[in-house]
Amino acid sequence: MILHPGSLADIAGLAVGHHTLAARPSGCTVVLCEQGAVCGVDVRGAAPGTRETDLLRPDNLVEQVHAVLLAGGSAFGLDAASGVMRWLDEHGHGFAVGPVDPGGPSDRPIRVPIVPAAVLFDLWLGDARVRPGADSGYAACAAARRDALAQGNVGAGAGATVGKLFGIERAMKGGIGSASLRVGAVTVAALVAVNAIGDVIDPQTGRPVAGARTADGCGLLDSQAALLRGELPARALAAMATTIGVVATDAALTKAQANKLATMAHDGLARSIRPVHTMTDGDTLFALATGGSGCPGEMTVLGALAAEVTARAVLNAVHAAVAASGLPAARDLAPPAR
Repeated sequence: MILHPGSLADIAGLAVGHHTLAARPSGCTVVLCEQGAVCGVDVRGAAPGTRETDLLRPDNLVEQVHAVLLAGGSAFGLDAASGVMRWLDEHGHGFAVGPVDPGGPSDRPIRVPIVPAAVLFDLWLGDARVRPGADSGYAACAAARRDALAQGNVGAGAGATVGKLFGIERAMKGGIGSASLRVGAVTVAALVAVNAIGDVIDPQTGRPVAGARTADGCGLLDSQAALLRGELPARALAAMATTIGVVATDAALTKAQANKLATMAHDGLARSIRPVHTMTDGDTLFALATGGSGCPGEMTVLGALAAEVTARAVLNAVHAAVAASGLPAARDLAPPAR
């Protein structure tokens, strides 16, 4: 069930592709911007797994990227970016770094595709030796679409879980979600793979909709309320979570503005995940700006829209998810009474 309309594919010039592994719940999702898009990033979690994020600093050389990859598999999943690079290279996309390639077509310059990436930890479910690789990244590119995209237990959200603060056995199924907003001539959209250690909260009600369950497994605990009551988790394992995503706009932004947009989009995670940005999360958001609308970015407005659409994408992710590996989804449990 999708609560909020739209998706990242509503941004002209972007295509989104999923690849979901058959052997266990895991996979990867790619956002293609083959002709290049300005990109920024903000890494807030304390246990990140990332690639090419230093390149996105405003004072570094490359201005545009050609894809962004989100993947399961923990650090192993970063290998999927090699497959994305291979697909882009075969199709002639990348940063021109030299003269004509003497081994290729006479009119083809040497190009290096720029593919930032972030991964989440989903090795809890199934055989941990099975994880996305280069072939998965390539397959996600081949499957990329510029229209409505699947949400829930697909791609980078296939093995995502939420509410792990009190142990994986009391967690629930997460997933990947997307949403978009259009105000005037500008569209802002988000795509988020929700794999948080905390609970997913509906910002309108302040109540959890998916997260840690009560000891009997039949209801929602509300992790934040439990912490405030003095109920502490028995243990917290490093690298057990991470929410990753992409926020995008068709406004024209500089690299510095794209980085700021990624920062402001994290407010959407703070509204919809509790607790968030923890020591065992590697929460990372990328921001893409295509400039397709021809409108310059007004950062206060864009930031407000980015936060809102990110929160909506988080809610869509858990409402679209279905039970897997013995973990229920949001549709299976009623929220706690107040």
